[in-house]
Amino acid sequence: MKSELNLKKVIYGLGAIALAFGLWGFYLRFFVGERLVNYGSYVVWGLWVAMYLFYGGISTGSMMIASLDYLFGIRLFKGSGKIALWAAVVTMPAALVTIAMDLGHMERVWKVFLQPNLLSVMAQLVWGYSIFMVVLLAALWLVIRLESGKQDARPWLRFVMGVGLFLSIFLSGGVGALLGVNASREAWHTAMLPAQFPVFSLLSGCALMLTLLGWFAPADEKRPQQLRALSIGLLILLLVKTYYLWVDYSQALYAGTPVASEAVTLVLFGRYGWAFWLLQLGLGMVFPIAFLLSRRFQQSPFWSGVVGVAVLVGIAVARANIIFPMLSIPELEGLAQAFTGPHLNYDYYPSLMEWAVTLGVTGGAALAWLIGVDYLPFLKIKTQEVAQ
Repeated sequence: MKSELNLKKVIYGLGAIALAFGLWGFYLRFFVGERLVNYGSYVVWGLWVAMYLFYGGISTGSMMIASLDYLFGIRLFKGSGKIALWAAVVTMPAALVTIAMDLGHMERVWKVFLQPNLLSVMAQLVWGYSIFMVVLLAALWLVIRLESGKQDARPWLRFVMGVGLFLSIFLSGGVGALLGVNASREAWHTAMLPAQFPVFSLLSGCALMLTLLGWFAPADEKRPQQLRALSIGLLILLLVKTYYLWVDYSQALYAGTPVASEAVTLVLFGRYGWAFWLLQLGLGMVFPIAFLLSRRFQQSPFWSGVVGVAVLVGIAVARANIIFPMLSIPELEGLAQAFTGPHLNYDYYPSLMEWAVTLGVTGGAALAWLIGVDYLPFLKIKTQEVAQ
């Protein structure tokens, strides 16, 4: 219990520092604009788009995990669904705020609601996220009623969670489709991409839940079994992700199509190679798989949290490795030499302002989750409830 409190204090402190740093970044973004970002006319998407994919995946994946309790009624996870649901509630705004920072004219967002082109994948995603937020809040309200003893909320909660599960799969696949429909980007233009993203979202939700239960949930007699079940699920999903990665990269290199193979080569051996080998592959895949193969570590709260964080870091880097390399390849040979300037560059690395905003969003989401768990009564996990 003491170590749990100490760890929570550390997260509170880090979250507050990250949020304070992020406020500086938000100030620059709103009052200076996009002059201080490192993306531009050639690399049109940067860190914020990658983190939008990351946070959106965590939110939809957390909804999938919450459905184990509130939709499917799996007894092992009884009482823990509210933790995953609250994680989905705080991370979806993080995703939307992050992608909003990338927009040149944020004030024009109303057009997609009042003048939508519903055949556009982007418009479908905007409407889908809006409905998903309503579903999340409705589910949260029903959980509050259920926790207060209103049993008539249970059938409505199952219905709302069913809608939420459908939307989480649809939105996850939609993000992949948003990239996949770009026919001019060969590395993205594949039918596998939309099919992979729901798996990635479930992986994100599973990793986050492993961390939340391992580090922050009160101990009870079923905690080791919950951690073991999540560890086995995470291990299987990591192996599936490893297979997807092998298929994507080996196929691109074997086919030898110039743009796709160049993008993969850039990830493996170019300026992004260190992030792939050390963070995405080493920290995010090899390290967790090695630990999860041991039953001893599968039931350890501390190591479960460490593994969950490692997987999340690897997923965040993987999202960046989907975006950055593909946009770092000139669509026309010689274009990089023909026109040069501050925002006409293919060597993209996030600027300090981009990092500040990202850290601020991360710190804000972490603080929101912790404050909710500490001060909202319905989020308390009752030992007797979980032990039923």
